[in-house]
Amino acid sequence: MSSSQCFENPPNLSSTCGAGHIEELAGLKTYVTGPSDSKRAVLLIADAFGYEAPKLRKLADKIASAGFLVVVPDFFYGDPIIDFTSPNFNLEAWFKNHGTDKGYEDAKPVIAALKSKGVSAIGAAGFCWGGMVLVKLAGTEDIQAAVILHPGPMTEDEIKAVKIPTAILGAEIDHSSPPEQLKKFGEIMSAKTETPVLQFESYVKIFPGVSHGWSVRYDDDNEFVVKSAEEAQEDTLNWFLKHVK
Repeated sequence: MSSSQCFENPPNLSSTCGAGHIEELAGLKTYVTGPSDSKRAVLLIADAFGYEAPKLRKLADKIASAGFLVVVPDFFYGDPIIDFTSPNFNLEAWFKNHGTDKGYEDAKPVIAALKSKGVSAIGAAGFCWGGMVLVKLAGTEDIQAAVILHPGPMTEDEIKAVKIPTAILGAEIDHSSPPEQLKKFGEIMSAKTETPVLQFESYVKIFPGVSHGWSVRYDDDNEFVVKSAEEAQEDTLNWFLKHVK
C-alpha cells in the first residue's frame, strides 16, 4: 500500500456524513447504518483515509438499503491519513502504528460483537489497506463472504489460505496489485474449488481504464470512472446478496 496511487484523489473527511450514526462497537468508534435487527451484516474495512470518507459511507448506506446491518469501524483510532504530502507526515511511522495484522486482530472482536447482537451471517468488503486486512479474515470462517477491492499487496500464501466465497475487484492501472497478479490469485482460488472439501465460489474482475482506489475515490466529474465505480459497488452488493444469508 506504499504506492502513491493509494493517496490520489483523497476524500474530504466528514464526521457527520451519511444516513447512519456513530456508536461504539468492540471498543471502536463505528459508523452504523441499516436495520439494527437484521440477521445479516456487512463489515466495511476502509482504505488509509478511514471511516469518515463520504463515498465509503454512501456505499455503506447503499448496502444497508438492501436489508443489511452495515458497520464501518475506525480501525485507525482517529488517526487516518489526512495529507500524504505534508512534510510532517511520516508514512513509515503511520504503517508501524496501523499494520494490517493489527487491523485483522481488531476486526475479530467487531465480528464477535455483531454475532452477540444476533447476526447470523456476515460479509466484508475491504479497500486498499482494508483489502490486505480482509484477505486474512477470508482465511477464517468468522465471516461468510469477502469482496476485496483494489487491495494493497497480498501474498500467494494468503490467497491459498482463503476458504470462503471471495471476489477480487481490481483496476487495470494499479501498481499495488497489478491485473496480472490478481488474475494469478484468481487461478489459485479456482484451483481450490476442484477439491470438494475446499469448494467455494470465487472470481477476479479487472475494471478497464480505472486506477487503484477508484471504487470509493472516484472523480465525480469523470462519468466513465463514476459508472465503473457504480458497477463495482453493484457487484459487491450482489456478492453479499448471494452469499450472506
